[in-house]
Amino acid sequence: MMALLDLWWVWIALAIVFGIVELLVAGFLFLGFALGALATALILLVLPSASLTLPVLLMIFAALSLVAWLLLRRTFRGPAGQVKTFDHDIND
Repeated sequence: MMALLDLWWVWIALAIVFGIVELLVAGFLFLGFALGALATALILLVLPSASLTLPVLLMIFAALSLVAWLLLRRTFRGPAGQVKTFDHDIND
């Protein structure tokens, strides 16, 4: 199992799985993980897999996922200081 995580296409497949889960669950929760897995796959394409161990790959994935999630949160947040309120019911 650990040897599979050294392959770039496994990270692409993981990114696709996270992307599909994001379509099923609202809220940009898994999109950061998908982008982190995609970036990890690109790193594995550029660097030889022998130089990166499993703990290093997992740390890269975690750090890139956190950065992607923070960027997505900043991009898709509402205007600062505003709260969405509803004055009327849809059934009125």
